[in-house]
Amino acid sequence: MINKKGKLVIISAPSGTGKGTVINKLLELRPDFAFSVSATTRKPRSGETEGKSYYFLTHERFSEMIENNEFLEYAQYIGEYYGTPEKPVNEMIDNGITVILDIEVLGAKQIMLKRPDAVTVFITAPDMDELEKRLRGRGTDSEEKLIARLERARLELEEQCHYDHIVINDKVMRAAEEILSIIDRKD
Repeated sequence: MINKKGKLVIISAPSGTGKGTVINKLLELRPDFAFSVSATTRKPRSGETEGKSYYFLTHERFSEMIENNEFLEYAQYIGEYYGTPEKPVNEMIDNGITVILDIEVLGAKQIMLKRPDAVTVFITAPDMDELEKRLRGRGTDSEEKLIARLERARLELEEQCHYDHIVINDKVMRAAEEILSIIDRKD
């Protein structure tokens, strides 16, 4: 019997679109899906687990992995590195597991260049008014930070043309089912 390979799925979205909720629904619906674990040079926070929350690496090890081209993508943010190690992703795919990457648009572009076989999905809210309503509804950001998030969302929305599929998250289950349909027809 031939082992069916999994797929690489890149999901990007502006803050406030419900991307995390949709990804959690996908993982709940499909036991043959897994969420990719990123690597970082930052220290673990309370409750975070090595290999589950992140792969926690030293700056030296992260630099070595960059030199050896071991990342699908990586970026530096506020003095720390974050990236997607390629080896565990490939191992899961080879074992028939579809791997979901929650990646911002710049990292997604890096992966799209390396892996044109990836299924790419951009999730968006129905419109900017709804996005703002969702962000305000969280009640976690100052007005200044909220405005910055909305501006970043506008910039990220300009990048959706680089994705194979655009999914509007008006209802979580409907959006998850649409993404499952996209992934399943890529056989």
